[in-house]
Amino acid sequence: MVKSELIMRIAGKLTHLPIKDLELSVNYIIDNMSESLGVGHRIEIRGFGSFSLHYRPPRKAHNPKTGARVYTAAKYTPHFKPGKDMRDRVNASRETYPIKHDHDEDD
Repeated sequence: MVKSELIMRIAGKLTHLPIKDLELSVNYIIDNMSESLGVGHRIEIRGFGSFSLHYRPPRKAHNPKTGARVYTAAKYTPHFKPGKDMRDRVNASRETYPIKHDHDEDD
């Protein structure tokens, strides 16, 4: 699902709200979550999951095209950990909605 699909799903359930207001609300939530992670805060949404930062230390790597050695800088990357309710819902839905893989096209 992409952001526009999320907005349209919400609009389908909250028909009394203008789509523009829903779009502004979703953008506001995402912007605030990004800003909170950017300053190092953890975000927890009960029943859904949590967002935090993981530290990636500098490392030696190589350019696959030239084979030259390069060193990557240390960085922080966002990390999502689903909550127990989310994991349970996803696993329960696998019987009803099996995941199709590219190699399953003959099924």
